Amino acid sequence: MSQAKISRIETGKVLASVIDVEQIVAALSVPRDAAEKLVALARVANVGYTSWRSMARTGLWRGQLEIKALHESSRWVRQFLPAIPSGLLQTPDYARHVLTSTTKGRPGRDVGKMVEARLASQRVLDDVDRRFEFVLTEQAVRWRRAPLPVMVGQAANLLAMAERENVNISVVPQAAEVLASPLNIFVVHDERLVTIELFSGTVALRDPQDVAYHIELFEAFRAQAYRGDEAVDFLRLIADGFLGEQQSGGQ
Repeated sequence: MSQAKISRIETGKVLASVIDVEQIVAALSVPRDAAEKLVALARVANVGYTSWRSMARTGLWRGQLEIKALHESSRWVRQFLPAIPSGLLQTPDYARHVLTSTTKGRPGRDVGKMVEARLASQRVLDDVDRRFEFVLTEQAVRWRRAPLPVMVGQAANLLAMAERENVNISVVPQAAEVLASPLNIFVVHDERLVTIELFSGTVALRDPQDVAYHIELFEAFRAQAYRGDEAVDFLRLIADGFLGEQQSGGQ
């Protein structure tokens, strides 16, 4: 470990990872009991939880700006989406319906600002040097989170996004045999950070073992998904289904 990194850790400019602490206590021959306590503290420090309520005090739309900054600082973003398409893949109308609170107890929000910030974050997709991979379940694509005309537009948008050079969209069909439970949305930024979305807020994991585990999960779900042209054909089938329903007078 370089002296410069040691200095950044000592001055609080960098949060020591679990591996950093393990290396330091080994190098300094720290007694076992003390070493275990320090490593345990590092694990706690490398897990962060932020509630939607705490973010609401300064404006939930600021959370969208933080997500934008995370994407812009990453070269490779992997997202697992069991129930809803990523904000990076949403149309304005779809985002507006998704972000509008319909459940009692959810904190108030400025939907207009949140939609604006979410759309601004999509510009990161224009950087072809960045890589974006999305694994969605079939439910995430089909689930009616908005009126039919909005779903028609959203399905068409997913097709358009799948054509981008630096975007890879995979879809796990309902008929697939999935050995892991798709419990939460999670996003892997490079190999340094995982964010997990809960009903009440978000969890950030920085422990390399946690990051590696979520990359393994991502690949496990991706292995059961339609990929490439097969995924595009499946998305087109769903989009055509929404469009046909609209043309036949569906609501």
